[in-house]
Amino acid sequence: MALKFYMTPGSCSTGIHILLETLELPFEAWIINIPAGDHLRPEYLKINPRGTIPSLVLDDGSALTDFKSIALWLAQTYPRAKLLPDDPALAAQAVDLLEFALIQLHGEGFTRIFTSERYISSGGAKPGQQLKDDVTSHGREIVEQAFAVLEKRLPAEGYAVGPTFSIADAALFYNEFWAEKTGIPLPPRVLAHYQRVKARPVVRQVLAEEGYRT
Repeated sequence: MALKFYMTPGSCSTGIHILLETLELPFEAWIINIPAGDHLRPEYLKINPRGTIPSLVLDDGSALTDFKSIALWLAQTYPRAKLLPDDPALAAQAVDLLEFALIQLHGEGFTRIFTSERYISSGGAKPGQQLKDDVTSHGREIVEQAFAVLEKRLPAEGYAVGPTFSIADAALFYNEFWAEKTGIPLPPRVLAHYQRVKARPVVRQVLAEEGYRT
């Protein structure tokens, strides 16, 4: 039984897509069209009761239903790929940066930019455009502040925690990709990291498969 990967092109699942292709694993890709409500269909909710992406169904039929658990499973199941450094301190840094990307950049920042209506209590009335703009603006501020923090943490050369591509780089990349698409400037070291990851043949392949020109 092949791995089943549930994804939405251009979303956070792009980071997991990159990891799967980096490992050269065979998998079935299932596209979840969120605007069409695919994530709320009963058949998908049986796999992921939260109705989120990405999800990865393993060979035994069990499912991993968030970015972190999938990334860690891949890194620990295929240790030769060095998606987590052997050094415990560096491995901890990689997980720390991954969580920073998932929680601060994505969860606190980009969620406000892409789904501003979630943060508006309208009492049943349609929220006004000014309120949406305020939430979006706040999201952009959070993202810019988070990138400023990363600017101090990322090395001038190599990847997030050293010379080897890791799960942290996959998580940071999709947020950097979103920044480019939404016109949010990246500070120098963050921009260099983004360009370095984007230049990887596997990443270029994944973006092409998801419908983006590189």
